[in-house]
Amino acid sequence: MTEALVGLGLMLVLALLRVPIALAMGVMGFVGVAYLRDWNFAPAMAMVETKIYETGRNYTLSVVPLFILMGNLVTRAGMSQELFRAAYTFVGHLRGGLAMATVVACAGFGAICGSSIATAATMAKVAYPAMKGLGYSDRLSTGAIAGGGTLGILIPPSTLMVIYGVLTETNIGKLFAAGILPGIVATFLLCLAVQWTVLVDPASGPRGERSSWGERWRALKGVWAVLALFVVVMGGIYGGVFTATEGAGMGAFGALMFALARGTLSWRTLFDGLIESARTSAMLFAILTGALMFAEFVNYTTMPGDLKNLVTSLDLSPIMVVAAICAIYVILGTAMEELSMILLTVPIFFPLVVHLGFDPIWFGILIVVVVEIGLISPPVGMNLFVMNALLPHVPTRVLFRGVLPFMVADIVRLAILIAFPTISLWLPSLMR
Repeated sequence: MTEALVGLGLMLVLALLRVPIALAMGVMGFVGVAYLRDWNFAPAMAMVETKIYETGRNYTLSVVPLFILMGNLVTRAGMSQELFRAAYTFVGHLRGGLAMATVVACAGFGAICGSSIATAATMAKVAYPAMKGLGYSDRLSTGAIAGGGTLGILIPPSTLMVIYGVLTETNIGKLFAAGILPGIVATFLLCLAVQWTVLVDPASGPRGERSSWGERWRALKGVWAVLALFVVVMGGIYGGVFTATEGAGMGAFGALMFALARGTLSWRTLFDGLIESARTSAMLFAILTGALMFAEFVNYTTMPGDLKNLVTSLDLSPIMVVAAICAIYVILGTAMEELSMILLTVPIFFPLVVHLGFDPIWFGILIVVVVEIGLISPPVGMNLFVMNALLPHVPTRVLFRGVLPFMVADIVRLAILIAFPTISLWLPSLMR
């Protein structure tokens, strides 16, 4: 166990020295394996070659660039504006309604995007000007966008769920199904956070104009493409018609057809979308490869077994162990980037969770939820960085204050999912 802890500490030192996280994990994995083999570098080199080869040829991982491409094409087709407009026609007349419409639009966009950062960035461009024009406070506006943006990695498809599924060999289709009901619960609780904010400060979220039912139906017609894309992809996976990878291909093709039909896709925008998708995919694959090397080193040590023995000796209830793991993730989320955090810790905690008899799918949903909390946790929540970059005139302290009610809502949701696992496991249990 000592070797694994020293390796983890050295890897974090490299990361603090601005060494790219993928390189830091890969180097420590290589050096760690060599050390455990009495500084014989042949097994370490073989491990590096194997991990690079297996990651590159892993058929399951092809779902990642396909879903990323789908999200980029959807963004360029202008569907995000239509989602926001449709949500606004239904709740915009309520106090704080525009912020709730932002949360609902984030949920809809997350259902076809799979990225929290992309969801937050897109909605910052779409929703913030509208809220600013209506007199919303920056605190509520940025909090709703940052908090709602986290839904991009919970409501399927989710790139983070794919990575977790690959790391733990868990069925990705069932993980996607497991995220639907928690995503609905999350949307409801985030809307309650908006209502709490306007209850404390009514001036922060004034009412908008009430839309007629005719306007609402016309707005809904504009989002039929989003609904159709989600139903085809998730319905096909849920019904066993095709695998998650095939569903990703269908989704990317459908997004391309919608963008072409709307006339929003030129050769230039298509090229930019492909380049952005390739760049994002390459970054994810590099980090994943480095993490797999480091995980191999951890597996060579006695840490997984020692951790199980430690928990057994403490005689803690299994649910207390899970609660402690979630607390560790929340703390790590205030100082680490979410993907690196998952790739570093899942190989350590997952064997313990399985040993305690918990469902890997349920634990995967908990992991995503605690990562969502980390995304909006000061000081290094990634969604806060996105908001700060896109809205530089908004002070950082305002961003931090704005996300606090939404962090509380996420913590309440985490407690609900821990107390009632059936919320996450019911839909996967019905899958073929």
